[in-house]
Amino acid sequence: MTDTQQQSPQARATARIIAPVRHGLTQAGALAVLAGLIWPAQAACIAWVISGWAAGDTALGRTALGAGLFALGGLLRAALDARAGALLFEAADRTIARERAALIEREIRAPGPESSAAVAALAVQKLPMLQPWITRYHVAMTRTRVLPLVFLVLAFSQSWAVGLVLLVAGPLIPLFMALVGMAAEQASRRQLDEIGGMNDMLMDRLSALLDLRLLGAADRAAQDFRDRAEALRDRTMAVLRIAFLSSTVLELFAALGVAMVAVFVGFSLLGEIGFGTWGGQMTLAQGLFLLLIAPEYFQPLRDLAAAWHDRAAGISVVAELDALDAADRVALIGTGAATAPLDGPLSVDLHGAAALPGRAVPLPSLQLRAGEALALTGPSGVGKTTTLAAVAGLVPLAEGRVMVCGQPLDADTADAWRARLAWLPQVPHFPDVTLADFLDPRGTGADPWAALDLVQARHIVDRLPDGLETRLGESGGGVSGGEARRLMLARAVASGGDLILADEPTADLDSETAAQIVAALTGLRDQGRTLLVATHDPALAKALDREIAL
Repeated sequence: MTDTQQQSPQARATARIIAPVRHGLTQAGALAVLAGLIWPAQAACIAWVISGWAAGDTALGRTALGAGLFALGGLLRAALDARAGALLFEAADRTIARERAALIEREIRAPGPESSAAVAALAVQKLPMLQPWITRYHVAMTRTRVLPLVFLVLAFSQSWAVGLVLLVAGPLIPLFMALVGMAAEQASRRQLDEIGGMNDMLMDRLSALLDLRLLGAADRAAQDFRDRAEALRDRTMAVLRIAFLSSTVLELFAALGVAMVAVFVGFSLLGEIGFGTWGGQMTLAQGLFLLLIAPEYFQPLRDLAAAWHDRAAGISVVAELDALDAADRVALIGTGAATAPLDGPLSVDLHGAAALPGRAVPLPSLQLRAGEALALTGPSGVGKTTTLAAVAGLVPLAEGRVMVCGQPLDADTADAWRARLAWLPQVPHFPDVTLADFLDPRGTGADPWAALDLVQARHIVDRLPDGLETRLGESGGGVSGGEARRLMLARAVASGGDLILADEPTADLDSETAAQIVAALTGLRDQGRTLLVATHDPALAKALDREIAL
């Protein structure tokens, strides 16, 4: 067992999240402590001015000097807090961006057993929960280590009785905070598990929505989703209940401590209490100073108590990241780097079974030569899309082989082979770039109109308000489903790929639009392109040269 594995979850989380940005957090903590140390000077200014008023000194100079020093302290505190906040949020943004980039890149290159919904929930919903931990907890802990001790020394310097009250009341807050924190961490972990489970269920139901409607199970699916949403609500409320309960308890101790100081100071100034100071009667200036610093003595402890829940949530997120790191993975073939296309006449020979994380999917044996158009048909789940992915080198094989251009498809040939491919996904996706850039995936600067004409899509671009400078929404806002498919097909043509892999290109389209897509695909075949198409559409399968039923 390695030293890292022997560490506690808290130590591993700190090493992973806090250690890389500790320098910035230390700077922010120091600035926050300096800002907190200004308050006693401001409190002394207020006590000095008010005690002068009580003594009959109403000169404007004393008041103006006190007010000026107080305002100067306030501006300095604001500047220090602003700089500390900038350092903290910069560290949080950098940490979240680093973890998200590592997570996404690893899942792309070496998928694990977690579903895409669970990974998306972790990247989008859970990783941002690290921000409060980074921006609040470390600074709160730093302030708690310094400021209460300073305020306690200042309180003892004026009144041993007030110092004793603070000394007794203060430690009760971190004691109860630690007790409540253990329950908060468990509740946060259960909440995160429910978020991931709900995302898994949502993606599963959406992918099977058509089947659910055909089977009359839509109401049951909706009820299942309501049940999971209610379970998530319950677990979220459990976290909030713990947070509110702990906050109530801690605020109670802080309020009692401040109230006891106020009562003691009040009766001392009235002359009812003659003890508690280091000699003589308590003055008004002393009493005001003690009343002003007493709440600030508890404030760092209260901030730490609030940030404790953020820490618990952050550690739960890191535990999930660690579990995902340790999961068994199957790396994709190749590096994904741009390279020259693979030499040789185009050919595909597939034999064997593609291995997916957790299960093996049998694939058909097939042979495909340049200029041919082959349809893969069969019910959902039999491996049509997996076959396309295996031919593209995106799914490693458990056994058997894939030969491309007369060579084995392996780490040495995968990137060069993919340079000869064009992919037409089942669901159109448009990145946030102009259509001109979208239709030039390899960045060659070639004229896209030839590809648009080949798939009969020129009129689609012509009617867009900005033509080739248009930016469509992620799912193709502004164009119909069939038009989006034809734009995707134009992109595949413009990429120059010899082999076009098309996954359900006519799915969910009306008969007229589907016929247009079929005509565009057969036109590409007539132009010399090779097609491998996964489809449920009998008309499309019939229009191609051969069909393999899985």
